[in-house]
Amino acid sequence: MELENFKNIVIHDVGMRDGLQMESESVDIETKIEWIEELIKSGIDIVQVGSFVHTGKVPQMADTDDLFLHFNKPENKPSNTILSALVLNEKGMDRGLNCGVALFCMGVSASETHSMKNTGMSTTEAQVRIINMAKELINVGKLIQVSVQSAFGCGFEGNISEDKVLGIVKEYLNAGIRNISLADTAGHANPAKVQRLFSAIRELAQDIEMACHFHNTYGMGLSNCLVAIEEGVKYIETAFGGLGGCPFTKLAAGNVCTEDFVHTIQNMGYRKDIDLDRLIKIAKHASGFFVKDLPGFVYKSGAIKH
Repeated sequence: MELENFKNIVIHDVGMRDGLQMESESVDIETKIEWIEELIKSGIDIVQVGSFVHTGKVPQMADTDDLFLHFNKPENKPSNTILSALVLNEKGMDRGLNCGVALFCMGVSASETHSMKNTGMSTTEAQVRIINMAKELINVGKLIQVSVQSAFGCGFEGNISEDKVLGIVKEYLNAGIRNISLADTAGHANPAKVQRLFSAIRELAQDIEMACHFHNTYGMGLSNCLVAIEEGVKYIETAFGGLGGCPFTKLAAGNVCTEDFVHTIQNMGYRKDIDLDRLIKIAKHASGFFVKDLPGFVYKSGAIKH
């Protein structure tokens, strides 16, 4: 195992967006602010505050603008944590620019079926649009991350050609984009495929910054993260409590759990600067709020103490 790669891990918690979008019970803005504040205090590197999407389709994200306006006030602005958001189109991009998003995340699905359900566009149409948006954001000095969704398989189509995934990545690289994520929207990834795809991507450009986003549909999420890190992936997307799932995939399931992932790498000797107890506290609070057990393990079992 390439342990040197674990020293530079950047954790991107997407619980406030990917985690909450599947929950039918609305979370009030005061509770959202409290959870974001706790994530910031825990030392998580990037927190995804929400997404700029149609509120009729994803009502949980209706207050994303207000959340960014709150955290961009001088007295609330985090000094060491980057606040990100997901945008799907130009309208969402403009909303993000107006309320002060620091990192814009945008994606294209390698599955034509998922792409149409998620965006109403084919993969090719969506990528042209996303690349144009990314260039515009880069020109105004914003941080961006682009992704290939359904990169490891699709609940509707099954296997996705690795050549198609690599073709989308090459288009990003040709456009000058270097922060690229592979998202396992359906949870079909396995360690061997993760190793193969990220190894192939690493060969495409020396200056590429790789990210990963795994769903734990079949229980392989944490293993996939560890293999991805071995292959040089720097940005790891997780969600507190293991919340989450894409509402436009066939079988939605939670993300890799933030506190479980942090607990794992801390037991390996890395990222001990992150306050695991605070992350566990957030997961417990969320479990109580939704009145149900969440998919995470460590918030229920407690951490291994050394």
